[in-house]
Amino acid sequence: MINVKNVHKSFDGHVVLDNISVDMHDGQCNMIIGQSGSGKTVLMKSIIGLHTIDSGRIEYDGRNLPDMTEKEVRLLRREVGMLFQGAALFDSQSVLENVMFPLEMWASMTRKEMEERAKFCLGRVNIQDVAWNLSPAEISGGMQKRVAIARAISMNPKYLFCDEPNSGLDPKTSLVIDQLIHEITEEFNICTVINSHDMNSIMEIGDNIVFLKEGVMRWNGSRHEIFDAESRDLQDFVFASELFKKVRAAHKSERPAD
Repeated sequence: MINVKNVHKSFDGHVVLDNISVDMHDGQCNMIIGQSGSGKTVLMKSIIGLHTIDSGRIEYDGRNLPDMTEKEVRLLRREVGMLFQGAALFDSQSVLENVMFPLEMWASMTRKEMEERAKFCLGRVNIQDVAWNLSPAEISGGMQKRVAIARAISMNPKYLFCDEPNSGLDPKTSLVIDQLIHEITEEFNICTVINSHDMNSIMEIGDNIVFLKEGVMRWNGSRHEIFDAESRDLQDFVFASELFKKVRAAHKSERPAD
């Protein structure tokens, strides 16, 4: 579990995060959403430790990140998996070698053990063995994202961070990636944090949603609660398109009368 408590962050006197407090739960997809400039990327980078916060606490199962020593931060890194926006695979390495990379960096395993762990992770994301020796350039964008997920879970992380995981994917493939992330999160009881503006993802896998506007948390709840949320800012953001306005209207019409 990750607890964000009263977090403030500013750049050159400009407040980007203003007193953010939210709990991010194990076994759930915790989504940070908001318009460009809302502070969602800064919040994720602050939680990871790429930005130093001005004040507040960021607790990983009770361990406050700003108070950690360098050694403690290095140990924490071994518990964290990252899924980058563009997959960020190494073109010079095979699919299997890409997944083994974190293990070679951090794990105390034999070569055979690393290969077996990498193969298990690739199998879990449905990458067949015929693709293991291919380079990332030889597989599709959707397969590259699945390989990136396999790499992110190779160290059996307690915490998984996903930055716009559906970026550049077609709608059908995006749904597959969403479902895969959700399944892995529940299966391994991972605290997954996702930075996204994809409305389909929000509605499909948003177990715990944090909505930011101008650096302030305007709403926090689940995808099931979002239809009845009273926040005008949230409604204007989530149901901006005509399609989602119709979806919301249909949802309300199906509700039983009081």
